[in-house]
Amino acid sequence: MAGGNVGHGVVVDLSQGFRWIAPDWSRRALWAGASATWAELTEAGRPFGLRLPTDPSSGAFATSGGMVATNAAGPRSVRCGSVRNWVEGIEIISADGEARRIERGAGSGERFLLSPDQRRLVEARFPKTRKNSAGYALDRFAASGDELDLLIGSEGTLAIVTAVEWRLEPIPADAAGVALGFDGLERLADAVPYLVALNPSAVELLDRTLLDFVRDAGATTLPDGLECLLLVEFERETAVAARGVVGDAVRGLRDQTALVATAVDRSGLEALWAVRRLASPALARLPETRRSLQVIEDGCVPLERLGEYIAGIRAASGRRGVPVAIFGHAGDGHVHVNALPDVTTPGWCEALGGLYGDAAELLLALGGTPSGEHGVGRLRAGLLERFYGSDVMTLFRDLKQTYDPRVIMNPGVIIPPPDWTPLADLKVGREVMQIPEDIAHRLREVERTAGWATPKLELASPNP
Repeated sequence: MAGGNVGHGVVVDLSQGFRWIAPDWSRRALWAGASATWAELTEAGRPFGLRLPTDPSSGAFATSGGMVATNAAGPRSVRCGSVRNWVEGIEIISADGEARRIERGAGSGERFLLSPDQRRLVEARFPKTRKNSAGYALDRFAASGDELDLLIGSEGTLAIVTAVEWRLEPIPADAAGVALGFDGLERLADAVPYLVALNPSAVELLDRTLLDFVRDAGATTLPDGLECLLLVEFERETAVAARGVVGDAVRGLRDQTALVATAVDRSGLEALWAVRRLASPALARLPETRRSLQVIEDGCVPLERLGEYIAGIRAASGRRGVPVAIFGHAGDGHVHVNALPDVTTPGWCEALGGLYGDAAELLLALGGTPSGEHGVGRLRAGLLERFYGSDVMTLFRDLKQTYDPRVIMNPGVIIPPPDWTPLADLKVGREVMQIPEDIAHRLREVERTAGWATPKLELASPNP
């Protein structure tokens, strides 16, 4: 989404030969090739009562290598964290062609070290958010000393991940949940921390901007007037415990909610969460002149600042004349912002660039990070110095130099080029370079149908 896997060099397609799974159920673990998806890992573990708990919404096509590259997360990250917590080892091909295996607890040797002063710098400058996938994870490396933590989230700029060892967890026996509607964003400042304290497995937010699109598509009977909706899931070892904590959530927020709907089992949860699954189809039905663009997309702020962030994005959207849809992982203070410009309107790209800048300023002011789970790619690389400062960026460049002195691994990602501009490679609108009509048509179909699992090689092959 941030342009991390495209560029002006060679694109490496791992769809062929890297889709294997080798389980070790006695250790509740498995090795998987880089192209094995979250859905395939989960399907393999389910008969044994196991799962990979970090569950990106793109799980049907999110690959093992890709999840490691961005330190991916998802709705359940409020309880289980990002994939970093579940990676026990990786196999890589380094910039000099060496194949290596790096395992948890093996340390980093002499490859890269931080001095005491550099550790203090990292502690002072890294954001205090629940999630962060912006830049190299020097904070996690400072805490663990593991080379593995340098490579997780490095977005293909230090090595190519070819295989991953995943640690799985037992699937909780029971689950229940609740949908809570609020008539004001200010309610989130108290509601979200209260819910997080109850140890939910997920707290998902659908903002009014998205609810309106779903409602206009005739896909929901939610009442008018809601500013946002929280979908909350609790997983417990017994049905009594799961239902009990739902009761705690409802009672604790009774005076703040405008809508309450509960679900007492997993089948009820499926129905409750249907509105979340309707979001993408609703956006896919936009008129041809409008596009859903993940340009702002991935900011994460401290929990207590979430309402301010959403209100600020809405205000900027109104000023710039660029509609947005806002949704995401409220339990982590992390939301996605899809910009929905009319690409036939004069000046739309400049307005979009202005909204991008407004969002960056807002995140800085609120102590946030420009990426909670998707990485910075090319789109946000040039923002990192503003968030971390020049001294941390020097550490980032030193790390890159250590692993990739010739700068051949994903150049322009994390470490920006001197001429970086955020929307330079946006391939939307009338002014962009035209590509062959058949490929353009197939790419548009991928976008409309969320067919992101289509290998690059298949897109580049002639139509049958």
